[in-house]
Amino acid sequence: MRTYRIVIDTNVLVSALRSRNGSSFRLISIIDDERLKVAISVPLVLEYEDAIKRNKSGIKLTKGEVEAVLDYICLVAERRKIFYLWRPYLRDPKDDMVLELAVESESEFIVTFNKRDFKGVEMFGMEAVTPKELLELIGEKL
Repeated sequence: MRTYRIVIDTNVLVSALRSRNGSSFRLISIIDDERLKVAISVPLVLEYEDAIKRNKSGIKLTKGEVEAVLDYICLVAERRKIFYLWRPYLRDPKDDMVLELAVESESEFIVTFNKRDFKGVEMFGMEAVTPKELLELIGEKL
């Protein structure tokens, strides 16, 4: 069975926390699966936390439940340190942070709902895909 290295964009995590329906929730619920190797960095986890707090109105989880989700992601994901910067490469500096992690971790995919924002990442040997596209690729039933 093949393992895919991925980085999950913040919008996917926020979507998963807003609703148990859909591909983003399904993806987050299987991040410890042997078919996936999820990469994280301290800046990305801090961005996750900040985005969740900003979007709290759409998230029906308690602060403790949100912290448990973040703790779980930190537990099962591969923690990476970024020693170099590719900035500016993309339009949004927060997207550059995701790209830097994907490059450093040699990820094959950046999982995002905003594929347009990652135009040009193919130059680094990776592809931007939606959660649904990734789930279909790994043979996960939706």
